[in-house]
Amino acid sequence: MSTANASRELYLRLLSYVRPHARAFGAAILSMIAAAATEPLFPALMKPLLDGGFVRGQAPALPAHWFAAALVAIFLARGLLSFVSSYLLAWVGNRVILDLRAAMFERLVRLPTRFFDDHSSGVLLSRIAYDVGGVTSAATSVLTVVVKDSIAVIGLLGWLFYLNWKLTLIALAVGPAIALVVRLFSRRLRRMAREAQHAMGELVQVLQETIECQRVVKIFGGQDYEARRFARANQTLRGYNMRQTIPAAATVPMTQILASFALAIIIYIALEDSLASRATVGEFASFITAMLMLLAPLKRLTDVNAPLQRGLAAAESVFGLIDAPIEEDRGTLRLERARGEVRYEDVSFTYATRSEAALSGVSFAVRPGETVALVGPSGGGKTTLVNLLPRFYSPAGGRILLDGQDIQDLTLESLRGNIALVSQEVVLFNDSIRANIAYGRMSGVSEAEVIAAAEAAHAMEFIGATPEGLGTLIGENGLRLSGGQRQRLAIARALLKNAPVLILDEATSALDSESERAVQAALEVLMRGRTTIVIAHRLSTIERADRIVVLERGGIAESGTHAELLAREGLYAKLYRIQFASQA
Repeated sequence: MSTANASRELYLRLLSYVRPHARAFGAAILSMIAAAATEPLFPALMKPLLDGGFVRGQAPALPAHWFAAALVAIFLARGLLSFVSSYLLAWVGNRVILDLRAAMFERLVRLPTRFFDDHSSGVLLSRIAYDVGGVTSAATSVLTVVVKDSIAVIGLLGWLFYLNWKLTLIALAVGPAIALVVRLFSRRLRRMAREAQHAMGELVQVLQETIECQRVVKIFGGQDYEARRFARANQTLRGYNMRQTIPAAATVPMTQILASFALAIIIYIALEDSLASRATVGEFASFITAMLMLLAPLKRLTDVNAPLQRGLAAAESVFGLIDAPIEEDRGTLRLERARGEVRYEDVSFTYATRSEAALSGVSFAVRPGETVALVGPSGGGKTTLVNLLPRFYSPAGGRILLDGQDIQDLTLESLRGNIALVSQEVVLFNDSIRANIAYGRMSGVSEAEVIAAAEAAHAMEFIGATPEGLGTLIGENGLRLSGGQRQRLAIARALLKNAPVLILDEATSALDSESERAVQAALEVLMRGRTTIVIAHRLSTIERADRIVVLERGGIAESGTHAELLAREGLYAKLYRIQFASQA
């Protein structure tokens, strides 16, 4: 597909988001057309004014007060119509941004985990926050100029042809040259706009990381390093913006220079051929006035190329996210409440960014209500193994069964509805305590159910001490709470969900002893009667697990109870002795 066709399709798709607001958009276009139609009226008024109003001995074509009233009426009508069109287009533009952002966010929350592995959060934030704003200029502002100024140009040209068609043809001779200039600069503008958007994503990424990691920056003295990172990203963005400025700034003066040549030739011919002797003063003045008035809309029409190309580049970025494939869900079976039997059969998995397998031929089963702990050195495959169960990723080989059903055959909704997760990195939202416990599909539960879950998680003791109880706002990711308090809210959320399968990923590893005791008590309540898969580095926390599976280099090294594994003097016993010695 040619670049022109691709741009046309992109622009038409962009305009499809204007279609739901067709009434307001149509009224804006009509107002623009009416405003543009007043453009030729002023030079047309010059002819009778000069011919009859300022020539001695001749009676004016119209009384003086009519000329004055007509002049005020022209500019009053133009001003009113321009205001109406500008307001309506701004309304449509902001609705388009609203719709596009909604479509982008709706797609974002349904994208697969791999997508977030491949795209930095800064780039995604930049797309939704900034790129979509650039689309408005292409969808509405550019259209304003194109419609309004095109009609103004057509009207003025019509008046010029009426006055003197030969001189008007000379003026039109510069048209192809102007078109060539615009086309040459368009490609560079689009390319630089794309690079500027990417640079903006990198800038937001540095900014986001510095804000989120501000404690690490301070304690390790990283201020100067982060300032240099930000300066590099900032300078890169400035460079691309300046590269856009060159063709954008050069288009208008080159167009005006070409137009001035046409104007100079017309004036020269008019004076040499004594046009003034064959035409009235009013006709000549009206012709020159219309020619000069053509320069402003022509300037805007050529100047519109820069925001158009930036808008199209932004549209490419926006639609790139909207068109990204969502999580694949080929499952057709709906599992209501599972018994909780989980079975891994010869499961293998390799990350796209690595050559060696993260898991290779892993097989084990978890009976309903059983607690199985996964331990082993870092990089052994523990987290990968539990990430496959809710289908954050799909295994490259083998299969995973829930109650005897291949999880690939289950709908994502029913599969994940049977799984609860509590991890080391607790995810909380800048909302009330109640909203964080009763999150998502649980938002409609009663206050009594939320309180019961919080009490079971040993969280009501600190919730009761907060100013507004369950209505207390906890700040970004729960920053107003301690680590143990955040963890207990996550446990309360899992308790409220009441899923038969539970994943505990390092749930107590980052806590002090006192907080760990409170969280451990809450976890014991949570694990009761559920199939639980636990990942733990603190081996003392999983001694009472029904079974311990030791993973090393993507495979199962050994499996058994705590006592059995210690008696075997294998990898688990070695890890246990090392940890016990370090604690002692």
